[in-house]
Amino acid sequence: MDYEYDKQPLVRSVISIIACLLVGLTLIFAGGGKLANLGQIPGQTEFLDRIIPDFLMTPEFARFIGLTFIPWILPAGEVLLGLLLVIGIWPRLMAILVLPLTLGFMANNSYMISQGLEKYPQCECFGIWEVWLGGLTPIQSMYYDVALFILAIIIIIVHPGSFFSHQVWINKLLSRDKS
Repeated sequence: MDYEYDKQPLVRSVISIIACLLVGLTLIFAGGGKLANLGQIPGQTEFLDRIIPDFLMTPEFARFIGLTFIPWILPAGEVLLGLLLVIGIWPRLMAILVLPLTLGFMANNSYMISQGLEKYPQCECFGIWEVWLGGLTPIQSMYYDVALFILAIIIIIVHPGSFFSHQVWINKLLSRDKS
């Protein structure tokens, strides 16, 4: 009986590590590809005009969204979240932060799908990497985003330990330093 109980945290750790690596590497890859585009914004961001209330869409706010947030802050946030997930620092918190990010991506993909694949044949999700590897259609990207969302929920539910615990290997590394 004790043997089964001892295996449960190990299985949960392995599932959590795999989910963290999948989500983290995707975010690093996507955010890095967008940052390498040197401030270019994807064409499908016009949907923001439809979801941001008119009283907020001042010229200054629109410039901030178009020139700073979408081309620089959002991809840098993706890379940072991805790095923290891959390293294993506070996976539950990072997964919670991934949820609104993926919901935003899903909203963007929903808009592109509703406008038709003729207007938006590719999602521009991975920045410069799409030149070499090819791009995803908005429908393919939607599937990918749903998978990332589900993986983030798995991390939140399955990761062993307390809310602010690290991955097991970091805890072992930290405890080794103290001895």
